[in-house]
Amino acid sequence: MDLKGAVALVTGGNGGLGQRICHALAKEGAHVAVMYAQSREQAEGVARELASSYQVNAAAFACDITDDAAVTRLIDDVVKRFGRLDILVNDAAYNKAIAFKDLDGLTLAEWDKIMAVNLTGPMRLTKAVAPVMKAQGRGRVVNIASVAGLFPSGSSIAYAVAKAGLIHLTRCMAVAMAPETLVNCVAPGLIEGTRATSNLNPEMIERATRISVLKKPADKDDCADMVVTMCRTETMTGQTVVIDAGRVFH
Repeated sequence: MDLKGAVALVTGGNGGLGQRICHALAKEGAHVAVMYAQSREQAEGVARELASSYQVNAAAFACDITDDAAVTRLIDDVVKRFGRLDILVNDAAYNKAIAFKDLDGLTLAEWDKIMAVNLTGPMRLTKAVAPVMKAQGRGRVVNIASVAGLFPSGSSIAYAVAKAGLIHLTRCMAVAMAPETLVNCVAPGLIEGTRATSNLNPEMIERATRISVLKKPADKDDCADMVVTMCRTETMTGQTVVIDAGRVFH
């Protein structure tokens, strides 16, 4: 798909990785809806930077992705603002460091919140954009999962299970939304400079770097470039690409 003139909605677009994804898409000529949950000023700043740097249309949109009505309003507002919606990038996420063996610390309330943001939220958004993309005759959905969804690791059991679910949701939605819409997934390893990483303890961060074969974190720009590739593709769907400096081979 030619990205010039396409419209992309990036959830968590004001985050560390989300901003890189927004810039990578705008650099290719895509107009960008920067979705945020709380940081309005930051998201509006990202939108202004995109517009001035790449001469594209960009705007910030608030949304609680755990709320059905809010998600419906978001999609309606984006389509009204830009006239169409070609790309959805599900990058918004939430985590909290809870050791796997600390089952008492993994409360059902925390489990529900992690699932609501990391798995049910992307499902809500994907269902909401599905009829829009079908009517247009084209669309791309890119989910941002994690290597925690491929083996038992990560900030918590709930986070790992949610990301595993997101990877399989990618496969299932690729079937459900074909042939008009292609659905793929990027599974990063440890990435520095994100809100998710800031919630991890230093020992976990050090270990993730140490056990990778390249001895360094995953690169945000590599992840953003893969999102662009998945938006351009015409024949790849239902796939998950790992970018983790060599920790998980699947």
